[in-house]
Amino acid sequence: MPKNVLLILAEGFEDVEAVTAVDVLRRAGVSVTTAGLSEGLVTGSRGTRVSPDETLEKAKGGEWNALVLPGGGKGADNLAASPVVRDLILKFHKAGKVVAAICAAPAVVLAPVGILEGKKVTGFPGTEGGFPSSSVVSTDPVVVDGNLITSRALGTALAFSLALAEKLVGRETSEKVRRSVLG
Repeated sequence: MPKNVLLILAEGFEDVEAVTAVDVLRRAGVSVTTAGLSEGLVTGSRGTRVSPDETLEKAKGGEWNALVLPGGGKGADNLAASPVVRDLILKFHKAGKVVAAICAAPAVVLAPVGILEGKKVTGFPGTEGGFPSSSVVSTDPVVVDGNLITSRALGTALAFSLALAEKLVGRETSEKVRRSVLG
């Protein structure tokens, strides 16, 4: 059975981070469902308007292998303000499923939920103060600690997406996608 991912889009999401993850994962054979916090189009931080596959309210009850949270300052703030997002993060974490966040989302969305205690993490430069004191904060582009994947920023979106693909469908498939997109 193919792996499936829930990627949540909130107003102000970082365009490249979200679209790159969807693209790379689909190239790797992963089923990706995008879910908006509300009905209708969701506008990214650079004006890209995306029509999510469904609302988060509809998607939240599905069976997913991973949860992906794109960054963007306003997007991360909007994700963090959603009780449904918070509940899903905890549900995925407790079930040992993959939780992946990039840019501002690790510090702004994941840290307040409490799943970063004692974890090695990375995030957008300048957000380090949002991590718990027990976290090991790295400047690596992507950090994988168990089923937690964090990444720095737009410039690391491809590496983040490939790490997520590797975690879900294996190194061989991830490498095949990497070669196909990098030439």
